[in-house]
Amino acid sequence: MEGKKITKSYPPELRERAVRLVREHEGAHASQWAAIRSVAEKVGCNAETLRLWVRQDEHDAGRRGGLTSDERSRLKALEREVRELRQANEILRKASAYFAMAELDRRSKT
Repeated sequence: MEGKKITKSYPPELRERAVRLVREHEGAHASQWAAIRSVAEKVGCNAETLRLWVRQDEHDAGRRGGLTSDERSRLKALEREVRELRQANEILRKASAYFAMAELDRRSKT
């Protein structure tokens, strides 16, 4: 399957443990990335995936700018709502045009 991204879901406990291990072992490594690679290998996840978890934890804790998990979730819900409302408006616009045309046809026949 070309072009299809395969995502693996990890339990929240594993995510929390992995992020905690990175925090605890950062000082023992030359860089945060080195700690992330080391921990990722030990817990069995991709280093880039763990890096994203660490970044999100930093956002949530206020140590790094950006959206928190709650804000991200809320934004996603609002985007979904806007998409649904636009679809509903489009349906209503088309229905209104259809009924306006039907009314004009009815008037012209009488």
